[in-house]
Amino acid sequence: MKKAYIYTLIVIAVLVAAGGVWYFVAHKTTNNNMNSMNMSNSSASTTNQSQVTTNAVTIQNFAFSPANITVKKNTTVTWTNKDSVAHTVMETDGQTGPNSNDINQGAKYSFTFNTPGTYHYHCSIHPEMVGTVTVTD
Repeated sequence: MKKAYIYTLIVIAVLVAAGGVWYFVAHKTTNNNMNSMNMSNSSASTTNQSQVTTNAVTIQNFAFSPANITVKKNTTVTWTNKDSVAHTVMETDGQTGPNSNDINQGAKYSFTFNTPGTYHYHCSIHPEMVGTVTVTD
């Protein structure tokens, strides 16, 4: 009877430890992504970040990559989800910008930017995921 009690306690301790390790690893990855992102909506801080000229954004590791892009007006930008969970692309400045439904693993979402300006966006499911599209003439 004592052996069964000790074995039960050992199994519980192992399960609790495994859960703790899983929690730490899962949240450490998210926090690392957040530390590398600009969470400010000010245009001054956005202009200090390097802008990449491309029309393709990858969604991977709970981040948009590249996070900041520059395109000419009338360019279609395509986001491709390479994560195992769904994400969205939602414009956050109240402008006419990207406004996707859930983008599942392997799926794509495209939006054509017809008006010059700066468009900040985020994932509505994971708001720490942010990006910017700067549209030029």
